[in-house]
Amino acid sequence: MPFSFAYSGLHWKEPRLERLLPLASGAGWQGWEIRQSLDWLGSPRRVQGLCRDADIDVAAVCGPNATLSTADPVHQIGKRRIEFAAELEVTTFMTKGPGRGQLVPEGESAASDELLDRMAAVYEDLAAYAAPLGVTVTFHPHVRHLVDSADEWKRFMARLDQCRLCMDMSHAVFWDYDPVVAVGDFAERISYVHLHDDRDGVGVDLGEGPMCDYAAFLARLEEIGYGGWITVCPGSADRPEEERLRINREYLAGLGY
Repeated sequence: MPFSFAYSGLHWKEPRLERLLPLASGAGWQGWEIRQSLDWLGSPRRVQGLCRDADIDVAAVCGPNATLSTADPVHQIGKRRIEFAAELEVTTFMTKGPGRGQLVPEGESAASDELLDRMAAVYEDLAAYAAPLGVTVTFHPHVRHLVDSADEWKRFMARLDQCRLCMDMSHAVFWDYDPVVAVGDFAERISYVHLHDDRDGVGVDLGEGPMCDYAAFLARLEEIGYGGWITVCPGSADRPEEERLRINREYLAGLGY
């Protein structure tokens, strides 16, 4: 298999890793993505032990939204998350940018060069901090955040050197940017991948949209030689976690993965 598949802990709101990790592993997932607070998780040693017992790896550690200043206290929280990832021997730290909110004044259709420069400086500082620890910082593009179009995405990536990219096909689709084309455009920058599905503006499990041609998207990743983690973010339907784990993994299996 060319990829390793992980499941996002996005909806895991209670500290029940002893139950959830074996369920994920049993459903065929090779890894999981950490979204939870460090207080929730406990020590890296605890997480390592739980993963070992469940025969599952950590694909990535996620941090708080990046800010526009390295002096912001949130920037230090991001660095603590990077340290946590390093102690877990996890090589990917992923974070989104700041919300668009009041940053882009009403009536202006695009983020200014000055804002993108400031955000890039923050990401590059995180990446420089993480590199000696063996961790790669990856930028997660997201709708309604400072980078909020295909054009802004391209403009922002051109400002980055050490920081890499989480190729999230869902936000490419939201921006009318063919995710297969996006893979080719950013082929040299991709270090992590997200899969989502959506129907009528609501997050659903894979195949319940479908949001894009997933087979073509995965094939394009193979073509560029990507062989890292692909993490599925489950939908928001009120169904047992066992069912969500199964539905998403079976959809990938149906595509031959």
